[in-house]
Amino acid sequence: MATERSRRRLLFSGVLATLIVVTVYVTGGLVAGAKSAAHAVVFPFSWAADFVARPVGHLVAGMVNYSDIEAQNERLRYLLGQATLRADENASAARQLRQLTQALHVPVASTLGTVMAQVTVISPTNFSATVTIDKGQDDGVMQGMPVVADGGLVGRVVAVSSHSSTVRLLSDTGSVVGATFGNGLTSVLISGEGINNPLSVTQIPVTAALGVGSLLSTNGLQGGLFPPGLPVGRVSKLLINPGASSYSVSLTPTANLNNLAYVDVVLWEPST
Repeated sequence: MATERSRRRLLFSGVLATLIVVTVYVTGGLVAGAKSAAHAVVFPFSWAADFVARPVGHLVAGMVNYSDIEAQNERLRYLLGQATLRADENASAARQLRQLTQALHVPVASTLGTVMAQVTVISPTNFSATVTIDKGQDDGVMQGMPVVADGGLVGRVVAVSSHSSTVRLLSDTGSVVGATFGNGLTSVLISGEGINNPLSVTQIPVTAALGVGSLLSTNGLQGGLFPPGLPVGRVSKLLINPGASSYSVSLTPTANLNNLAYVDVVLWEPST
């Protein structure tokens, strides 16, 4: 009897084990199938979502990068502006230093007293060329005194107040200077022809020893407006017209009249 029970238990156990194995196998297949089916259903949508999302992501990244580039460009423009400003300031300072040093090389400045002045106002027009300086009567400046800078004559004082003066430049159409050249035997008149135009020289005989580059200086004749020896300009063009008895001359001022920052007023009066 016991033996019969043992057989039945063994048979039942075997059948049960077989059912469990079959169930596990079938269940695993169904789950895998379900997973495959779900993947087959979901995959097209996930691909489409990725296809749409990728360009959007690139667009957003591009917008962020563009903003960074624009910010960098703004900073570069700012730094460039600062560098340009420094360069302009340095160039201006160098020019003023050169004017301060070269103003002392005018021959008359070593024998006559001078007053150094700073140009505060520049008022050039086609017919009038004047500057205002920051020295006046209280500094010893008087009307008619010559003004030099950058190694040559600039003009003369035409108006004076307590602490400022007006200087008429050589280029002014109302400016006339008595000058000479070479051995000093020939006297000529130098006239202004307006800003950015060469000075004109009248009646230089073709027999005179004159050439391009020749220096003309104030003649200092009795009753003249300037003392002798102030450099006025150099010959830049020299022509002889057929049958003419005198040269046609263009003269470039020795001093640079377009970049005046500091000048020296020569303490000399026409009556002395």
